[in-house]
Amino acid sequence: MPAPTTLADFRACLTALPQADSAAQGAARARDAVLTKPPGALGRLEDVAIWLAGWQGRAVPKLDRVQVAVFAGNHGIVARGVSAFPAEVTVQMVANFDRGGAAINQLSRAFGAEMAVHALALDRPTADFTTGPAMTEAELVEALAVGWNAVDAAADLFIAGEMGIGNTTTAAAMAAALFGGTGWAGRGTGVDDAGLARKEAAVAAGLAAHVGHLADPLDVLRRLGGREIAAMTGAYLAARMHRVPVVLDGFISGAAAAVLQRAAPGALDHCIAGHLSAEGAHGRLLAALDKAPLLSLGLRLGEGSGAALALGVIRGAVACHGGMATFAEAGVSDG
Repeated sequence: MPAPTTLADFRACLTALPQADSAAQGAARARDAVLTKPPGALGRLEDVAIWLAGWQGRAVPKLDRVQVAVFAGNHGIVARGVSAFPAEVTVQMVANFDRGGAAINQLSRAFGAEMAVHALALDRPTADFTTGPAMTEAELVEALAVGWNAVDAAADLFIAGEMGIGNTTTAAAMAAALFGGTGWAGRGTGVDDAGLARKEAAVAAGLAAHVGHLADPLDVLRRLGGREIAAMTGAYLAARMHRVPVVLDGFISGAAAAVLQRAAPGALDHCIAGHLSAEGAHGRLLAALDKAPLLSLGLRLGEGSGAALALGVIRGAVACHGGMATFAEAGVSDG
């Protein structure tokens, strides 16, 4: 399924979202009921295995091909002093990913995932969203398509990560536009109190600059988002269209996914939250998305690192569901 070529085409996908395979879910649930354990004894591992079964369309899910795609973009809002690091760090970190030196490289390798990096026009930061839309419609469509095309339709599981100095400010502005309220900005890369105040001011100014134009979630993404965030949104939509299950990462990943949820309730049924990050508003965002995280380890790195770490738990769920004996096979009385 090729990437849509217009924003209208992307919108059309949101009206025709594939659903999980209920027969496969039922078969997985039936298998879980006869494994050698008390009912519910493996807690959320059981739920994860059944969720995976539904989206993979098989009673016994597998994780032979797991994708990690890291998207990188630069943000014009950085000029307003919202980050503890300069914009050139994005380019430097992409080189680090390519050399295999980042945390996500190690976690992908440790948990058996194939990792790829997608840099989006790093020499052309998005516009400062306090003075106008961050992207044109053409730029948005281009970024969505990069994410869409990054997803392998044959993958068993997909994880998107990101790198983009300033993108916690962008994600905070998007969350505020999508869900309302204040206090979405956090310390991100470790800004001090003055830096946090600048982030909060930038978010407020962005909302004011686009007031009256934020009812449409895709327009929120265009006006306040970033290329790497849009690529994540496109990837999550492509994964849904291909019925590929997804593990969400942290706050920025959640903001990218929230665009789909706000545009089409239920659009994230193929997604599970990998972890709760230390970015202050991430828990609030997960609550808005009705996603309970698998892990809570105080991570705040991004890159897809929390989702990749959660992959270990998901592999445990798959191993138990597929490898355990049934009561009949083991000759154990089921009571």
